[in-house]
Amino acid sequence: QVQLVESGGGLVQPGGSLRLSCAASGTFFSIYDMAWYRQAPGKQRELVATITRGSSRNYVDSVKGRFTISRDNANNMVYLQMNSLKPEDTAIYYCSAVIAATMASAKNYWGQGTQVTVSS
Repeated sequence: QVQLVESGGGLVQPGGSLRLSCAASGTFFSIYDMAWYRQAPGKQRELVATITRGSSRNYVDSVKGRFTISRDNANNMVYLQMNSLKPEDTAIYYCSAVIAATMASAKNYWGQGTQVTVSS
């Protein structure tokens, strides 16, 4: 059973920083693209950042220069370093990964989400 578990969310003041972590566990062949999404109250889920297995990165415009996605392939982890946080960054953040349970199959998995609240 493949699982993604996020951690690191919390309450932070505007201008502050948080680091989100996501760990993949279970039995699988390989992890391909990994990503962070977020969903604010009353809004659709939004793609925040993606990273390939080779560490090619992409970001939504609203977080460029403030957020950094990274991964540790040896430990099946993905991270999101969030700096200069703004109230509009408040959302539930979800980890997502394309994981191949076997050489012949791959599917998208989601974590349960972690709340990030930016408020004074």
